[in-house]
Amino acid sequence: QVQLVESGGGLAQAGGSLRLSCAASGGAFSSYVMGWFRQAPGKEREFVAGITWSGASTSYADSVKGRFTISRVNAKNTVYLQMNSLKPEDTAVYYCARSNTAYATSILTWPGRYPYWGQGTQVTVSS
Repeated sequence: QVQLVESGGGLAQAGGSLRLSCAASGGAFSSYVMGWFRQAPGKEREFVAGITWSGASTSYADSVKGRFTISRVNAKNTVYLQMNSLKPEDTAVYYCARSNTAYATSILTWPGRYPYWGQGTQVTVSS
C-alpha cells in the first residue's frame, strides 16, 4: 500500500527556514500529483503547495507564495517543501498527500481529492 513519511519539521524563528521532505513507498510515485497541506489547532486543513507528476507545474496558496518552494525528485520517490521567511502564522502540522489520478496536469487544492496522507510533521515558528 502507499505510504508517505514526512520529516524535517521542528522549531524555527521568524524569518528562518526549514525544509520538509516526504518519502513515498508502495506506489507509482512518479505518476501522481503531490501536495503539501497544513493544519493549525482549531482550523481546517488547508492547501499549501502542489506539484504535477513531472514537476513541470506547481501551485501555491497565496499565503506562502514567494516564500515556499515545492519540488520533487522522482528517482528518490521524494517531494520537498522549502520554507523560507517563516512567520508565526506558518505554525501547523504539515502533511504531504498523493493524488489518485495518474498523469494529471492540474493541481487540486481540496484535501478530499487526495486519498493518501502521511502522518504529519510539526512546524513551530516563534516570533
